[in-house]
Amino acid sequence: MNCQANKSIECTVNQCAHHCDMENYCSLNKIRVGTHESNPTVDQCTDCLSFVRK
Repeated sequence: MNCQANKSIECTVNQCAHHCDMENYCSLNKIRVGTHESNPTVDQCTDCLSFVRK
């Protein structure tokens, strides 16, 4: 896989199709962050909505 790492988006989720395997960066130009909570109060309440499973 020829991954173009976006050095502005760090990522350690190896299971994502956009993860650059040799580096801990995302290959997307931008990501969408959302939440699954009605009133998020901690980082665990947020989600990368750009995630695509490999």
